[in-house]
Amino acid sequence: MNYSEHGEQYHIGLSEGDVGRYVILPGDPKRCKKIAEYFENPVMVADRREFTTYTGYLNGEKVSVTSTGIGGPSASIAMEELKNIGADTFIRVGTCGGMELNVKGGDVVIATGAVRMEGTSKEYAPIEYPAVADFTVTNALVAAAENLHYEYHTGVVQCKDSFYGQHCPERMPVSTELLNKWEAWKRMGCLASEMESAALFIVSSYLRARTGTVLLTVANQEREKQNLENPVVHDTDKAIKTAIEALKILIENDKK
Repeated sequence: MNYSEHGEQYHIGLSEGDVGRYVILPGDPKRCKKIAEYFENPVMVADRREFTTYTGYLNGEKVSVTSTGIGGPSASIAMEELKNIGADTFIRVGTCGGMELNVKGGDVVIATGAVRMEGTSKEYAPIEYPAVADFTVTNALVAAAENLHYEYHTGVVQCKDSFYGQHCPERMPVSTELLNKWEAWKRMGCLASEMESAALFIVSSYLRARTGTVLLTVANQEREKQNLENPVVHDTDKAIKTAIEALKILIENDKK
């Protein structure tokens, strides 16, 4: 069932016309207002569960921001229901923990793909199907980061369902598996760890939507282990501004 008794989407509480074609997807509902301040004439159009939505305009085009909560299950619900009412281009804006030693707190990470070490994507596609970002959206994010002169990295991120499975793997009953796989992701050059992109990329592929991810690196536990400088940064402005600039690029390119 997709619709409530009032006709809007069951979880996000929105109907056709409430959102634009382009939607920014943060995890934290409190981040929506901060993002919407970059829009022209932003209006809160829904606030239900973990899903808060504002709609406004960028370069004359209707755009929206909808929070997804934490993890793949709620993120996939948001994307499914937003796509039902007309959205087709998404940018996840979030935070991550660095894994590669050159990814430091405060750096921007633009994901080209994601390790599917979570459960949501497995209910959409066989594990052999890759979780990859849309090329057009990713290029716009890279151009945006360069325009803004931000330190950025492009590559694969690792996605999981358990935050504490990453940060305290030794105390988990499946510690051997977690530690061995973490080492494998590092050896494969994973840039950072987060929780939503794998699900969003897979759902987006299925729905024939366009999705990219830009993340603010909070810190890097691998740098800490090696006693390297490990700045801790919580301000997500760089990731937000990169997403806004990328949307402007996409809007102008789509008009052409």
